[in-house]
Amino acid sequence: MSRSVPLAPATALLLVGALALTACDGGVHGTPGGSGLRDPYFPKAGNGGYDVTHYDLDLAYDPDAPDTTTLSGTATLTARATQDLSAFNLDLDGLDIRSVTVDGDKARWNRTGQELTVRPHDDLDEGRAFRVTVRYSGTPRTITDPDGSNEGWLPTKDGAVALGEPTGSMAWFPGNHHPSDKASYDLTITVPEGLQAVSNGELTATSTSGGRTTSTWHTAEPMASYLATLAIGDYDVRRYAIPGLGGTSDGLPVYTAVDPTEAAASQKVLAQIPAVMKWAQAAFGPYPFASTGAIVDRVGDAGYALETQNRPFFPGAPDTGTLVHELAHQWFGDSVTPKTWQDMWLNEGFATYAEWMWTEDHGGDSAQQTFDALYDHGDDVYEDLWDFPPGKPSSAAHLSDSPVYQRGAMVLHKIRQTVGDKAFTAIVQGWAAAHRHGNADTDDFTTYVEQQAPGKDFTPIWDTWLYGDGKPERA
Repeated sequence: MSRSVPLAPATALLLVGALALTACDGGVHGTPGGSGLRDPYFPKAGNGGYDVTHYDLDLAYDPDAPDTTTLSGTATLTARATQDLSAFNLDLDGLDIRSVTVDGDKARWNRTGQELTVRPHDDLDEGRAFRVTVRYSGTPRTITDPDGSNEGWLPTKDGAVALGEPTGSMAWFPGNHHPSDKASYDLTITVPEGLQAVSNGELTATSTSGGRTTSTWHTAEPMASYLATLAIGDYDVRRYAIPGLGGTSDGLPVYTAVDPTEAAASQKVLAQIPAVMKWAQAAFGPYPFASTGAIVDRVGDAGYALETQNRPFFPGAPDTGTLVHELAHQWFGDSVTPKTWQDMWLNEGFATYAEWMWTEDHGGDSAQQTFDALYDHGDDVYEDLWDFPPGKPSSAAHLSDSPVYQRGAMVLHKIRQTVGDKAFTAIVQGWAAAHRHGNADTDDFTTYVEQQAPGKDFTPIWDTWLYGDGKPERA
C-alpha cells in the first residue's frame, strides 16, 4: 500500500510553474511506439508509432566462415513517425547488434526477445521522416512456425535461402515485420565468388573482386517484409522478356534461377511462365510489378513454395498448378496484401481459385466441377476441410490449412455463381486495381463485392461459406 503525502505550499507552486512552463514552451515529450500491432494471430509482429517507406540492406554472407559470424549487415530504414515518439521498436530475432543510429546520431537500445527497442537522442515529432541504421552480425536463425514448418534463414547444401511468411524475415534483417507496413527495397549482397545471390525486384549491378561477388537488387513497388527473399547458391540463370507485357517495348523482364540439379526437371514447366503470365493478366488485370520469374532450389531446401514478390520460390521443380498458384499471388497477396493475418484467405483463396480457372480454361474440369467434387468428396483428401471457416482460422497454427485455401476458393466460386461470369471477372479485376500496392481486409472485400453487385444478396455466402462453422448446406 502507498500513502499520499501533501506537498508544502512553496513546493506546490514551483511544480505548477514548471508544468505551465513546459506547456507554454512546447516541451511536450513523445511516448514509446507499440511493441506489436495486436495482430489477431501474431500480436507481437510489427511495431506501432512509425511507418517504414524504404529498406536499404547491405549484407555479406559466407556459409563457410571460420567463426560463428556467417552474416553481417547494415540495415538503413527510412520511416515516418505516426505519433510523437520517445522510443520505437524493430523486430529482430537473433544476431548481434553492433551499433544503432537515428539520423546519424548514436541511439541507445536494448533487446527483449524479438524486440529491439531504440531510443533516439531526441524525440521524433509526429509526421517527421527519419532514418535508423542498425549494424549487426552473426548466424541467422531458422524459425519454427506455429504449424511446425521452418522459415527465416534456411541453410542449404551450397548456401542459404531466406523465406519470411509469416514472421521469418526478422531472422535476417531488422524491420517492422507485419504485412500492413509495406516499403520499397534496395538490397546489396556480397558472397564468395562462385556463388550467386538472387533477391526480389531487378538486378541493377553485379561485380566480382578479391574473390567476392557483389549484387544489388532494387524493388521499387511496395513489398511486405514477409515477401522479401534472398537465395544464395549455385544457379543456372536465364533472363528474357515476355513480348506484349510490361511497360517497355522489350516486354516484361523474366529472371529465373534454378539449381543445376533441378534444371532438367524444371525446364518444361518454367517454359510456361509467358503463357501463365499472359493468361493471368487477361484474368486479373495489369501485372502490378516490373519483372517476374522464379527461384527453383533443391527438393528439401524448404517444405513449401512461397509467393516471394516478383520471383516465387519453389523447392524442386513445380507442377503447372503450383506455378499458376504462386504467380497469381503476385496480384493477390503481393500487390493486394492483407491488413492482418486473419485475412490470409484473401491470399490463398484467390490463388487456389486461379488454379481452378486455369484448369477450366485449358481443357480440364470446369470450376463448377472442381467445386462439386470438393463439396462431395473433399474431406477424403482434406480431412480438415470443414474444421473452421476461411474468414476466421482457428489459430496461428492453422493459417495454412485447407479451409483457408480450398474453402476460400469455394467462397469465390459462390460469388461467381451469384453474379455470373462477366460480373465476376469485373469484380476480380476491379478488386486488384482498387487496392493495387496496398492493404485490404475481409470487410473491405465483402463491401466491395456488395457495391459492385447492387441488388444481390450475399449474406448467405458471408454467413455460411466465409464465416459459418461446419459444412454448409448445398444451395
